[in-house]
Amino acid sequence: MNQIEPTSALLGLSQRLPPQNQQAEQALLGALLANNKAYERVSDFLAPHHFVDPIHGRIFAAIARRCDAGQLADAITLRAEFEHAGVLDEVGGTAYLAQLLSAMVGIINAGEYGRAIHDAWLRRQLIDIGETVVNNAFGAVPGLDGAGQVEAAEQALFDLAVRGGSEQALVPLDRAMRLAIEAAERAFHRAGHVSGLSTGLRDLDKKTGGLHPSDLVVLAGRPGMGKTALATKIAFGAARSLLNEAQANDPNAVPKAAVAIFSLEMSAEQLATRLLAEEARISGDRIRRGDVGQKEFDRFVQVSRELTSIPLHIDDTPALTLSALRTRCRRLKRTAGLALVVVDYLQLMRPAAGTRPENRVLEISQITQGLKAIAKELTVPVLALSQLSRSVESREDKRPLLSDLRESGSIEQDADVVMFIYRDEYYLQQRAPKQIGFDNDDRFHAAVEKWQRDMEQVHNRAELLIEKQRHGPTGKIDLFFEGEFTRFADLDLQHDGADAS
Repeated sequence: MNQIEPTSALLGLSQRLPPQNQQAEQALLGALLANNKAYERVSDFLAPHHFVDPIHGRIFAAIARRCDAGQLADAITLRAEFEHAGVLDEVGGTAYLAQLLSAMVGIINAGEYGRAIHDAWLRRQLIDIGETVVNNAFGAVPGLDGAGQVEAAEQALFDLAVRGGSEQALVPLDRAMRLAIEAAERAFHRAGHVSGLSTGLRDLDKKTGGLHPSDLVVLAGRPGMGKTALATKIAFGAARSLLNEAQANDPNAVPKAAVAIFSLEMSAEQLATRLLAEEARISGDRIRRGDVGQKEFDRFVQVSRELTSIPLHIDDTPALTLSALRTRCRRLKRTAGLALVVVDYLQLMRPAAGTRPENRVLEISQITQGLKAIAKELTVPVLALSQLSRSVESREDKRPLLSDLRESGSIEQDADVVMFIYRDEYYLQQRAPKQIGFDNDDRFHAAVEKWQRDMEQVHNRAELLIEKQRHGPTGKIDLFFEGEFTRFADLDLQHDGADAS
């Protein structure tokens, strides 16, 4: 095989002129100088750096500056401004400003000229990204493997799409009202009056209205509180509601969307075992040890068959980067539809490939901002789990506060909802009275009896504390927690959790 041909092809490509439209640039500037109202047609998407000719970019910046300040921007005022700044010759002098006026075709075409300029700039950026991809593939960045290069390229393209997207039209109030009424109508007709995606937990749905598109929901807690179990319960409940909704009229219908769990801590097998243990009511520890009878094993297999139709996908890639998560979510939305993304947990994620934050706080900020961007881009709720700082352990009341969010205040800032999971039973177990701490048996037995009464009050109880909700109330939700199956459910207070479902 001739090894010279690819190099020759690359050289041929490099000799092409980059995309540009100087005539459109001159015509637009002429239109702006002739009538400043034309600026309104391009002001929301065009910037000075979009012009291929730096002189044109400089002139556009001066026009924009004067128009934004409510001042007249024509050939005379610009000449005076450039002259005062001593840069008139650098922008071609008075003669070039007059030439731009003669290049004006009509202000009615200003928007089209602006879009042509912007499109040429986008194409130049794509060429730059392509050249970087080629150079990286040839080893320009030592230590960056092929997978990392793919992620870096995807991130570069995403950044270009975010900062270089054309203008987004303003939404008229009547259309916004129609969307609001449609959401209210969905809530009215749905069981439980939930406008968003159901979590499978009755009281949580009542408090939040379900999980809403574009929202970043953070669920935080100390180790041992059951964050993963609760997140899995919510993901499973959402997936089951998608299945039930799809099969409401047709038992054979396939859900139009799915739930994605990105488990950076536990394997897909471990998560599946948890789900099976909860549904089959068999201890996960006994399942792993094989300590089950034939009837229990048959029930275990039967439940696993029933769960295969649930639209739930698990990705257990460790140390997943933000750009890789975005790519996989886009792919799933394109192939199977996407209704909810769960990330367990955000401190185990890595920022986009090719970025090197100065410190851990900045790194977490990039991750939370990226998760919020994914939620908005794909119009789905993102549920992200988070660790809490150890400052919780040093307090008498160990219920978490917003200030306990670990490593970054941006978690609180970027999140639409912040929830904490807390179990008093977990801490009370650790404070069981010990004989050595008492000077006589009577006091010891009294302390034990009080401890047992306290344990009875909090047994199988959990608190879900909603400390921030951008579009709704905050407050506490009592949940039922069954430690043997790591199972959360609604709490029936009248029956003290006995009828929790």
